[in-house]
Amino acid sequence: MREFSWRAWRRRAVQLWLSSLQLRTVAIAVILSALAVGGIGIYMSLSIGNNLFDSRLAQALSASERSTVAAQTRFDAAQQSTGLDLDLAMGNASRAAVQSSATPAGTRFAILRSADQTGARVPVDVTTPGLDTDAVISQELRDDVVNADDEPRLYWQSVSLPREDGGVDPAIVVGSLLEVPTSGQYELYLVYNLSDTEDTLSFVQSTLWLGCLSLVLLIGAVTYFVVRLIVGPVKLAAETSQKLAAGQLEVRIPEKGDDVIATLARSFNGMADSLQRQITRLASLSQVQQRFVSDVSHELRTPLTTIRLAGDVLYDQRDTFPPATARTTELLHTQVQRFELLLADLLEMSRYDAGAVDLEMEPTNLVRLVEEAIDAVATLSESKGTHIRLEAPGGYFAAEVDARRIRRILQNLLANAIDHGEGKPIVVYVDSDETAVAIAVRDYGVGMTAAAMDRVFDRFWRADPSRQRSTGGTGLGLAISLEDAALHGGWLEVWSAPGEGSCFRLTLPRLRGTALSGSPLELPPEPSLREETLA
Repeated sequence: MREFSWRAWRRRAVQLWLSSLQLRTVAIAVILSALAVGGIGIYMSLSIGNNLFDSRLAQALSASERSTVAAQTRFDAAQQSTGLDLDLAMGNASRAAVQSSATPAGTRFAILRSADQTGARVPVDVTTPGLDTDAVISQELRDDVVNADDEPRLYWQSVSLPREDGGVDPAIVVGSLLEVPTSGQYELYLVYNLSDTEDTLSFVQSTLWLGCLSLVLLIGAVTYFVVRLIVGPVKLAAETSQKLAAGQLEVRIPEKGDDVIATLARSFNGMADSLQRQITRLASLSQVQQRFVSDVSHELRTPLTTIRLAGDVLYDQRDTFPPATARTTELLHTQVQRFELLLADLLEMSRYDAGAVDLEMEPTNLVRLVEEAIDAVATLSESKGTHIRLEAPGGYFAAEVDARRIRRILQNLLANAIDHGEGKPIVVYVDSDETAVAIAVRDYGVGMTAAAMDRVFDRFWRADPSRQRSTGGTGLGLAISLEDAALHGGWLEVWSAPGEGSCFRLTLPRLRGTALSGSPLELPPEPSLREETLA
């Protein structure tokens, strides 16, 4: 459940990111500003930290140099006085070293006798109480101090001073050499606590990062308001264009001011006015055309019915007429039938154009519907010597359809296949899945070119007008079939190749209102018994 919620949240976030120009602009501006300000902040933080450390180090070295001179002076003065007391000299040198340092309250010291010195350790080593010389003063630093050249030199090292609460403070240890009369070399180490410098750096860094964060938020807020001023009119234009596309031709964008946005609004409104006039004019012409076709079709029905009745009387008595008159009677009978079909198709197309078509939906087994359509064209297929085979492997064949319209589509596809199949077998495939049912009519006749496939569903268009047809088509059958399929929310598609035949595939949703995502059949299907079919 958590994984599902995470996926749903991520999908909504991606959808919001892709759909909101304002969000993308503000987010990109904030991210780039954060990177820039963060880079500047890091540089300034490092620079300030280095400057503070360098300043504190220079101060410590200067103080250590003064302390070394002061301590050495005390030892030299003790040597010149009568009654040399080295322990007293050590105490005086220690006090002089601490007093000469810049910050005596925060400075610790240690005077240690160097290793490998002859004689007794007199005076004894002196250290600030609580200073662990072994932990703070490294052997590496002591080696550098002992191995210094003849001229006085200072050596330093960064260390950490343990606190009573278990933490540590940053510090600098500065070491130098002292010459003690009759006792040899001693090492003077001054330990400078840098906790105050660290506190100063922490305060500066916190202030700096707070300022950077405030700057980024300010940039984001400014970007949001600027983008809102720009995206708002664009969003309004998009919503208005959607309403125009939905048929609300009277909507317009408010025109305010004389800036670029106002110019866009005026141009858009001018375009909308022009479109409204053109669409209204075309709609009026379309209504006149539809009314004309419908009226003409209805008006022709009465005289056509009279002509058909008279023609039937003549056709029934054609055996008593001379041969030429009998042939004329047969032609009249055939053309009247074709005229009736054409009139019926024109009325059907006028209903589609007027949007006055209603479906009578009911659950229907499409396999049985295909069988009925095959039986309806059985006489035509036998006259052509064409064998029609049905392949239905099984599945979800029941679907909510208007059986009369689907039967009309199938009969039309079968009649076309018989006309163009050149007597070769025709295979009808029916397959289904949980959401869709597909029917494919495959023939192996003359086929069509790519240009012919592009126009095969056009009204009154024929692939080969000079070709002899057995069904007396009107040129509207496939156009009506396409409209019937679209009315069901389905697809009617075609595949064809010259010399290889054609295949029309009808895909319908099993439940009314369900959107199709695919077809259960390939186009064209791959038959398992194709060689036997063509034999």
